[in-house]
Amino acid sequence: MRIAMIGTGYVGLVSGACFSEFGVHVTCVDKDAEKIERLKRGEIPIYEPGLDDLVARNVAAGRLSFTLDLKEAMQGVDAVFIAVGTPSRRGDGHADLSYVYGAAEEIAQNLDHYTVVVTKSTVPVGTGREVEAIIRKVAPNAEFDIASNPEFLREGSAISDFMRPDRVVIGATSDRAGEVMRRLYRPLYLIETPIVITSLETAELTKYAANTFLAAKITFINEIADLCEKVGANVHDVARGIGLDGRIGKKFLHPGPGYGGSCFPKDTLALVRTAQQVGSPLRIIETVVDINDKRKKQMAQRIIAACGGDVTGKTVAVLGVAFKPNTDDMRDSPSLDIVPALQAAGATVRAYDPAAMHEAEKLLPGVVWAKDVYSALDGADCVTILTEWNEFRALDLRRVKALLKAPVMVDLRNIYNPDDMAQAGFVYSSIGRPAALTKSPTA
Repeated sequence: MRIAMIGTGYVGLVSGACFSEFGVHVTCVDKDAEKIERLKRGEIPIYEPGLDDLVARNVAAGRLSFTLDLKEAMQGVDAVFIAVGTPSRRGDGHADLSYVYGAAEEIAQNLDHYTVVVTKSTVPVGTGREVEAIIRKVAPNAEFDIASNPEFLREGSAISDFMRPDRVVIGATSDRAGEVMRRLYRPLYLIETPIVITSLETAELTKYAANTFLAAKITFINEIADLCEKVGANVHDVARGIGLDGRIGKKFLHPGPGYGGSCFPKDTLALVRTAQQVGSPLRIIETVVDINDKRKKQMAQRIIAACGGDVTGKTVAVLGVAFKPNTDDMRDSPSLDIVPALQAAGATVRAYDPAAMHEAEKLLPGVVWAKDVYSALDGADCVTILTEWNEFRALDLRRVKALLKAPVMVDLRNIYNPDDMAQAGFVYSSIGRPAALTKSPTA
C-alpha cells in the first residue's frame, strides 16, 4: 500500500515512520523546505526516543521518503493523511483549521484516482464534512471518501503507542474507505488490537473526549493534593487507594504543577468552545481549564514561600522546563508561567533541561542556561524540579547540598521521599504530602 502524509510535525512524522515500519510506502510532505532537507539528511527536527533509528531504517529500505511536492506524493496512493497543526485560535480558543482546509484544497487539485482522505490532525466535530465539501467544490468529479483517524500518541512514548495501541479509532464515510483503513492497520490485527469503526463525527469527538477526560483526572488529583496539604493527608496514598479501583484506574493520578503540552490545553479549550457553540456547555471541562490555568501561575508562589517569602536578588535553580520528560516540547509547559513569575519577583533563574533548552531559550528570555544539573545548582539559593526527567531522580544529595547556598528544594513532581530529604538535611517541599512522613509499608 502507498500513502501520503501531509505535515512532518510530531503527529505526521511519527505516524509516517510507523506506517512505513508496517511495510507501507509512505511519502511525507511539508511546505517547509528546510525541514524537508534536514529529514533527507537524516536529521530529526523533533525529540522523540527511537524516532531517528526508525526513520533511518525505513528510508534505507525505500519505504519512507520526504518531499515538498504533494502532486508527486499522491501518485498511486491509497490514502492521503492530513496531519497538520490545529493550534488554538487567538482570541476565542477555537481550533485554527486554516492549515487543514488549505491541505484539503491542495489535495483536491491533485486527485486523479480513488483516494481516502484521512484527517489525522485533532479536529472539532464537523471538520471532516467541511473537508469533504471543500474537495467537492474544487474537484466535483473526483472519486474519494473521507475518514477520521485520530491519534492517541504520548510524547516520549509515541512509537510504542503507535505500534501497540490500546485501540485504533476510524470514522469512515463508506465501507470502501473503512476497508482501506483496515488494510493499513492490518499488522495490528495480529496482536488483537481493537479496531473501532464508527461515524466521522463520533471519531472526531472521541479524540477530544479522551483528552479532556484525562485532563480532568489530572486536575482532580491536583485539587485533592491541595486538600491533603490542608488536612495532613498523603496524596500518593489517596491516589493508590482510589486507583486500585478498577472503575477509576491508577493512571493520570500523579499530582503536579498542572498539565501542558501540545494536546490537553488546546483540546480542552477547543471542546469547551465547540460545546458552547452548539448550546451544550461542558461545565466540568470549563472548570478544568480554569483551574489548570490558575494552578500553573500559583506554583511560583510555592517556590517564593520556600525561599522565605522573598526571592529578590536570589538565584533559583530550575531542573526541567519541558512540559514532560522525554520530549523537547515547550507548548503550554508550566515553566512558561513559573519562570517569568520568579523573574518578575526579582529572582535570577538558572535552568537545565536535557532536551528542551534549545526551544526554551526562545520562549524564556533572561534565563541563565546551565550545561548540566550540577552547574545549575552551583551557588543557587533554592532548587525546584519542574520536569521529572530520570536523571533528576537520583541526584547526589550531598553534592546538591554542598552546591546550594541553602538546602532548599521545591519538588513539584514529588520524585523524592520527604523522610529521605529530611534525613539529608533539606528543607523540602512537595505537593500534597506532609513535610516528613513515615514510609508506607505498601510503598
